[in-house]
Amino acid sequence: MKWFSPTIYALLLIAFIHFYFFPTDFSFSSKQNISFNNQIIINPSPPQQGNTYSFPINIRNLSVNDGDTTCDYSEGIWVRGKKGPLYNGTSCNTIKDGQNCISHGRSDQDYLYYRWKPEQCKLSRFDPVVFLEILKNKHLAFVGDSMARNQLESLMCMLAIMSKPDLVYKDGEENKFRKWYFPSYNASVSIYWSPFLVKGVEKKGGLKNNLLYLDTVNERWGNDLVQMDIIVLSVGHWFLHPAVYYVGDTVLGCHFCPGQNYTEIGFYDVFRKALNTTLKTILERKGPKKSGTFDVFVTTFSPHHFEGEWDKFGACPKTVPYKVGEKELQGMDAEIRNFEVEEVNLAKVEISKRGYSDNLRLEALDVTKLSFLRPDGHPGPYMYPNPFANGITERVQNDCVHWCLPGAIDTWNEILLDLLKKWHRKNSKK
Repeated sequence: MKWFSPTIYALLLIAFIHFYFFPTDFSFSSKQNISFNNQIIINPSPPQQGNTYSFPINIRNLSVNDGDTTCDYSEGIWVRGKKGPLYNGTSCNTIKDGQNCISHGRSDQDYLYYRWKPEQCKLSRFDPVVFLEILKNKHLAFVGDSMARNQLESLMCMLAIMSKPDLVYKDGEENKFRKWYFPSYNASVSIYWSPFLVKGVEKKGGLKNNLLYLDTVNERWGNDLVQMDIIVLSVGHWFLHPAVYYVGDTVLGCHFCPGQNYTEIGFYDVFRKALNTTLKTILERKGPKKSGTFDVFVTTFSPHHFEGEWDKFGACPKTVPYKVGEKELQGMDAEIRNFEVEEVNLAKVEISKRGYSDNLRLEALDVTKLSFLRPDGHPGPYMYPNPFANGITERVQNDCVHWCLPGAIDTWNEILLDLLKKWHRKNSKK
């Protein structure tokens, strides 16, 4: 795979994200008629029994990898299975419209049937009842950018087939802050928009750059830590945007700020510093807790799969996963993923040193490589309904960053559940 410099990545992602959130009307010209009338309907399995489905689960007896054995979920292969996803675009009402690929006319369906097979262990199919039992009397929060929201909406769709949640809070444009409540389990799931995790001011109006304050977290979620029991952090792509970086009131430097009187320092070290500040803050605020547990997951970087211009036909045209060895994870994707894993491991050492291991648990949800192997999983032109109803167009917007729902991103939550089961099984043996 041709490797692009961070600057080229930045320009590509900036252009895409701008037009993703601020779409422009194009004049289209028809060149070839393509019919996509046969939409796929997948029945959720197992069927929903009323609004809720709950029974006691003995965590000790859960089928899960041995709690004393570490499974590297990042190494494995995608295999085609017979069972489709648990939900579809019509059975779940929390899917962001731009990721509802089936209802938008995507006709191929193989991408819905691939399952991740780790080399070292067996990854179980997602069980919404088990997840809800683990979540009982707790609050799970997803914090980060649109990839955090993508993962959240995948999870909500799979949980909703067994227990219908109530939307109890909504704030901000683009549904950036929401909270659901599952009455039968006294459980809550929420999403906090925080594309840098640390304090940031997003560019708008006359502001040319984002402003990031690397020594303090975004208190929109930081202040609510006391109410959370599980947190899933997910950031990356927004660090490619032009930004000026601060530590306190002092300007540290900038990224992609030509013509301004700042030192260009890129974004790699800044990204790492932001994650370090985030984990340090969580450790200091939640580590001393004397009862209960606080679970922290860092979902690693999710690669994009642009193979051409973002507004041209065929920007991410693949319909099957890459085979192992066909493409190698490298460049920016590998660098950011490595930083995340390293910072998680350093924080785990500090947690152990301070004696917080019994109540503060931290793990990297390492999905970068398995996601890298799924170029077929993005909405592409199906970020909008029936993009080729009038034939192939000269220009069409493509989303080769986010993931179709249902789709490959559901695997992230299968791994999340597997890790939670492992931790709960350990607790039950004490």
